[in-house]
Amino acid sequence: MAEQVPEAGKKTTALEALRNRLRGLYYGTDSRALRFQLTIGVIDVLVILFFLAGPYLNPGSSYLVIDYSIAAIIACELFARALVANNAGRFLLKPMTLVDLLILATLLAPQHFSNFAFLRALRIWSFSQSRIFEVVTTKLGCRRYQDVMRACIAFVTFLFLISGFVYTTFFYRDAGINGFVDALYFTVATITTTGFGDITLPGTLGKLTSIVTMIFGVSLFVRLAQTIVRPYKVTYPCPQCGLSRHDADAVHCKACGHILNIPDEGM
Repeated sequence: MAEQVPEAGKKTTALEALRNRLRGLYYGTDSRALRFQLTIGVIDVLVILFFLAGPYLNPGSSYLVIDYSIAAIIACELFARALVANNAGRFLLKPMTLVDLLILATLLAPQHFSNFAFLRALRIWSFSQSRIFEVVTTKLGCRRYQDVMRACIAFVTFLFLISGFVYTTFFYRDAGINGFVDALYFTVATITTTGFGDITLPGTLGKLTSIVTMIFGVSLFVRLAQTIVRPYKVTYPCPQCGLSRHDADAVHCKACGHILNIPDEGM
């Protein structure tokens, strides 16, 4: 019994080392961490492409091999994120975790569930809200365009999510690319409130989908337009009053007049 205690301690140490290594990859800002996060982003894009290519693939063994391979990658990535999380219960209740679990379920049982892999696009939106996005855009010299880029990503993500839902629910079995093009055409026409009427969604679900698309789509479109025309501001909390948005060349806080020391873009 006394000989088993050091072995258990070694296992715990190895697990902690693995968790620390994964935390460095997920939350780090060095070149290795950025390459890892870029790889995860490429995987997200490949999952979305597999979703779009679904109608072209025969529902045979080759399709199932690709399907289960993607499911295995998502499962491994979920397990890695669970190790990184400080609280497993909170991690399981996070929206992105629930989205990945739903995608995993549709991939593991493609005969019984529709392919909801398009939800993986939410990962691209979540990346735009992360600290890593700020680091990458700053290194690329695009810091002043962060708000515009975030608004564009949010709008494009919503556009793809609605198109993917419409495609999966109403057009997924159509031959060729016409199904997704019809779904995208309907979404754009609805968001812009053009409403040509040549493509409509049947039933109550179709009407509810149109309502949600119009309400949220117009809101995101207006937000994107406001972000583009709005004067450029930097994020620098005022030490006196806490106001966080200031002109790039501001010397005093507009709210309280406190002297600011906003660093230059190159610093």
